[in-house]
Amino acid sequence: MTVIYVDADACPVKEEAERVATRHGLELCIVSNGGLRPSQNPLVRTVIVDAGPDIADMWIADRAGPGDVVITGDIPLAAKCVAAGARVLKHNGEALTQANIGNVLATRDLMTDLRAADPFRQGGGKGFTKADRSRFLEALDREIRAARKQT
Repeated sequence: MTVIYVDADACPVKEEAERVATRHGLELCIVSNGGLRPSQNPLVRTVIVDAGPDIADMWIADRAGPGDVVITGDIPLAAKCVAAGARVLKHNGEALTQANIGNVLATRDLMTDLRAADPFRQGGGKGFTKADRSRFLEALDREIRAARKQT
């Protein structure tokens, strides 16, 4: 059965993911190291992991597999989930797949190196827009339909 996993720390689309999961009747696991208000929705499971680097990521990576959907902005976590056969979406609706995850990882590593080399160039990325939210909702529906075909 398809499960949706959300890497919830700093995730701007938790509510949207819950609405879509409820509409499809799917379990949604919201995974973080705390600080989130649990949902009263019986389909939503709030998982609080120990504090520490990448503990939530490891929890998701250990469970996600074929037929599941993972929502994360963490590229190394996305790579692990794609390798395990899960479908992965970034918060803006961009799908991360076997075909593109290598390039996305390489770009992430390059940008990390560039920021380390120039401490004055630390600017954040683009802001999260209504268009990103809309793309995410459309992409999540599409990925759920595809994930259900995998199981």
